[in-house]
Amino acid sequence: MTTTYRDHYRDIDFRTHPEKYRVGRGEQGVLLAEPYKSELLPHWKFATPDKAAQSADTILEMFYTYKSQGDFVGMDMARKFLQMGYTRSRRYANHKGGKKYDGPVPADKKGQSGAHGRAELPRSSEDPVKAESARIFYAAYHAAKSDPEYQRMKREHTTKQQ
Repeated sequence: MTTTYRDHYRDIDFRTHPEKYRVGRGEQGVLLAEPYKSELLPHWKFATPDKAAQSADTILEMFYTYKSQGDFVGMDMARKFLQMGYTRSRRYANHKGGKKYDGPVPADKKGQSGAHGRAELPRSSEDPVKAESARIFYAAYHAAKSDPEYQRMKREHTTKQQ
């Protein structure tokens, strides 16, 4: 039996054991890594530009708080939530109702990301409200990922794991 990314993260407190945290690709692990998921998720909202602005500001503030504490895992998780705010808002801007793929996810593929052999639905005309939410999150995401201290800490963290 192969170990999945989800299995690797189960039952780990990453504040206590930051050495076990893997940066992963994109948003990978964003809804798994505790206690950060529970700290950040309640603030993650993108339905309207007002909610997106408040959410992005709060999560970016949390990013800087984690930074002041020298907490790379917290910084990376906040960055992932900002990235996810951008990608989800864009999905809703491009696909009415946020549904990108046709049909249900096959039972053996639940919990995984991507199309899993399903056809991608055609794009709708852009929803300007969700597009604005995406723009707001993208600016905050870019501020986090381009932060020089974040980049330094990411290199350090990744190097230690090789």
